[in-house]
Amino acid sequence: MERLRRALEQASADAIIVSHLPNVRYLCGFSGSAGLLVVAGSQATFFTDSRYTIQSRSEVVGARVRIAKMGLLRAGGELLRSHRSLRRVAFSPIQITVAQKAALDAAVSRKVRWINDGGAIEKLRSIKDLGEIETIREAAELVSRTFERTRRIVCPGISELGLAAEIERDFKRQGAEGLSFETIVASGERSAWPHAHPTRKVIAKNELVVLDQGAILRGYCSDMTRTVFVGKAPPRVRGCYKAVQDALEAGKAAAKPGARAQDVDAAARNVLRRAGLARYFTHSTGHGVGLEIHESPRLGKGDQTVLTEGMVITVEPGIYIEGWGGIRIEDDIVVTARGARELTTAPRDLIEL
Repeated sequence: MERLRRALEQASADAIIVSHLPNVRYLCGFSGSAGLLVVAGSQATFFTDSRYTIQSRSEVVGARVRIAKMGLLRAGGELLRSHRSLRRVAFSPIQITVAQKAALDAAVSRKVRWINDGGAIEKLRSIKDLGEIETIREAAELVSRTFERTRRIVCPGISELGLAAEIERDFKRQGAEGLSFETIVASGERSAWPHAHPTRKVIAKNELVVLDQGAILRGYCSDMTRTVFVGKAPPRVRGCYKAVQDALEAGKAAAKPGARAQDVDAAARNVLRRAGLARYFTHSTGHGVGLEIHESPRLGKGDQTVLTEGMVITVEPGIYIEGWGGIRIEDDIVVTARGARELTTAPRDLIEL
């Protein structure tokens, strides 16, 4: 909250209205589904509805709690109206819709200079403190342990949906609060779909299987992908897998303080280019991870974000060949003064089952 106040001062903003729930949680600790935070100078007010009366009083830190009876936006707008010194108010045009903005204007009912917050909170969130890094590490370890168990049941006859259910059940048994995203299990030709949903398709012998999974622990996400082969891998699979694995290592080696996000992407992509596979790499090399599964920075072409100690990112090169299959390997890493430190620990070498 203090870091945010300094950012508001630099932007000459009198207040900020925060509606995006991950940002609300980051600032004051509330984990429910209805919340609005107004930070003005040394004061912060958190609004929620009557469903969260007890929970908010237990969770919220650094802000006074108010239960809104006629809607959160109306309550936040009325607070701004009652403090006429709050003339320049920051908000996120990415997170607040046109209809919500109109509701705020109606509630404020006086002239306010609305200013773009410029992603101020997201920038704060992109650099994790030691406690956040430890939580993400634990979530990454949880996912790594699950992979070690579930790889033993990948075999001909099990369906993609059945395997995804086993992965998700194991997460919950270990204490995960939920999924970072819908678990991806894609086999055979469907492994060439980067974001395939698991289906009733039965895994067969001599197929690639992409397993992309993530668990949430104490609000923080993890994200890991491994690709296995059911049977004895032919030379083409081995060659392509080695190229993706080398791209992964090159990307991680480039992830150090002072490097730009696009440098990590270029390092991984260049390895695949030398192997003649670059045209099959169809997405960016990674992204930030934290309270949301996709956070700043985006490790893609043109992203000039400078990597800083404390950033937690994924590195996830892959190739996707229609009619043949796909291979992706992904790790969570934290940027340190000495370079990348891996948080996910499951084996990265080709596994034949």
